[in-house]
Amino acid sequence: MWSVFSLVAALGAAAMAKKGADATWKLATGKKPPENPADPDVEIWEAVAWAAVSGLLIGLARMLAQRKAAGYYARSTGHLPPELRKDGQ
Repeated sequence: MWSVFSLVAALGAAAMAKKGADATWKLATGKKPPENPADPDVEIWEAVAWAAVSGLLIGLARMLAQRKAAGYYARSTGHLPPELRKDGQ
């Protein structure tokens, strides 16, 4: 059950972060973000900046959503999900 709960939280957070990253990029640069940073027609600075910004925002959103989900799971069941328990818990 935890695996599904965690996956849904992470996917939802990643989707919202992607929309936020796209909007932030457009606001900051006035352009749409690169669709494929690996495309040689995309300038290298733009590809690197987009990879850094989007990776950071999506990674943080996923981590925060999974922490929130783990807290909810712990409050509901009285213990952490099996994947998050430390040895001896």
